[in-house]
Amino acid sequence: MNEAGNGQPGTSPPKPPEVNPPNATQTKADPVKRIIAIVIDGVATMIVGFIPFVGGIIGALYMLFRDALPIEALEYKSIGKKFLKLSVVKTEGSPGRIDYATSAKRNWMFALGPIMMFLLFIPVIGWILDILIGIGCFVIAIIELVKIFSDEQGIRLGDKMAGTKVVED
Repeated sequence: MNEAGNGQPGTSPPKPPEVNPPNATQTKADPVKRIIAIVIDGVATMIVGFIPFVGGIIGALYMLFRDALPIEALEYKSIGKKFLKLSVVKTEGSPGRIDYATSAKRNWMFALGPIMMFLLFIPVIGWILDILIGIGCFVIAIIELVKIFSDEQGIRLGDKMAGTKVVED
């Protein structure tokens, strides 16, 4: 069988390289590094958020899909994870980088912040929703923080929903 997968009969296409292959030597990410990474991503989102009208939307989309962005310079990681040498990997199933749906499952709660900024422009109803979402975000943030420190593998609620974990590179 021809390994090159050059289209000849009896050949198969080459397999894409495994970006984050699972193995027994993956080390749980340091919780402090994870916190610093989300702060870096949050600052990047705030800076983008200053762009009138579209900044909040772009920021929310970045926070939602930040672990699956096809930017080779970032190695398909968020800015914070690239800087701190962290990777999101699947806990089960196929190896490789995560897709947009998986990123959205693990990061939906972080996309609420930029959306809250948008709600400030809607009088009364937006302000009330902003307060309620803010309280919910605060509670979720505390739970997530406790989970990354207390869980044996550092799996937070978003990781559990998406079937992922964060490891050191």
